[in-house]
Amino acid sequence: MNCYFITGTDTDAGKTLIATALLAKARRQGLSTLGLKPVAAGCEWGGDGLCNTDALALQALTSPMVDYRTVNPVALEPPIAPHLAATQAGITLRLAELERAVGSALDASRDLILIEGAGGWRVPLNIEEDLSGLAVRLALPVILVVGLRLGCINHARLTLEAIRADGLHVAGWIATQTDADMREYEANIATLEALLDAPCLGKVPWLGKTTAQSDSLLLAERAADYLVATLPKAPST
Repeated sequence: MNCYFITGTDTDAGKTLIATALLAKARRQGLSTLGLKPVAAGCEWGGDGLCNTDALALQALTSPMVDYRTVNPVALEPPIAPHLAATQAGITLRLAELERAVGSALDASRDLILIEGAGGWRVPLNIEEDLSGLAVRLALPVILVVGLRLGCINHARLTLEAIRADGLHVAGWIATQTDADMREYEANIATLEALLDAPCLGKVPWLGKTTAQSDSLLLAERAADYLVATLPKAPST
C-alpha cells in the first residue's frame, strides 16, 4: 500500500486537481484507490448533510467506493480557515480525533491512498496544532503541489523546508498552472526545477475552470496525462 499526504503552497494551489488526477491515473492502471480529505471547509447542505465538492471528487475516484463520511469526516460550512469555521460551528478540531477517523480508513487494503490537506502546510487546526501534524503522526511521505502564480518560488521553497523540518520525506512536487495568463510560465518552471531538491512528478498546464463535478472528473483525467507513470516510494527507515 502506498499512502501520501497532498499539501500545497497555498489555498487554491490545485491540490484537489492533482489528488484526483493521481487517483484517475492509478485507476487506469487497474489499481484500487482511496482519496481522503479529513477536514473540509466551504461545504454545502445536500441530501447527505454537509458535503464539500473537493471531497465528492475524491470519493468519485475512489475504487472500491466508500461512503462520504469516510472521505470527509469533518465537514464545515463557512468557506474560511478550518479552525475559524470550527469555532463558528462550536467545535474544536484535534489531531488525535482526526488520526482516529483517518486510521480506520487506512485499514482498507488499497494500492494507492491519498490524504489531501487544507490550504498550505501550516494551516492551523487549533491554536496549538496544525493539520500537517496528521501527516507527521502517520509518518507519511508528502507530495507538494506548487500553484504557479507570482510568489510561487518563494512559497514552494519555504514549504519544502517546513516539511523536512517536521521530519517527513518529500516524495516530489507537481506544478499546476492556476492562471491562464501567468507570465513567464516556462521560466518559473525552470527555476523551480533548479531550486527544489525533490523530484518533479509532473507539470500540469492551464486546463480551465470547473463548474460542476463532472467537469472536475474530466479535468482530473486530462491532468493525469501530465503526471509521472509511477509515484516514488518513501525510503525505508
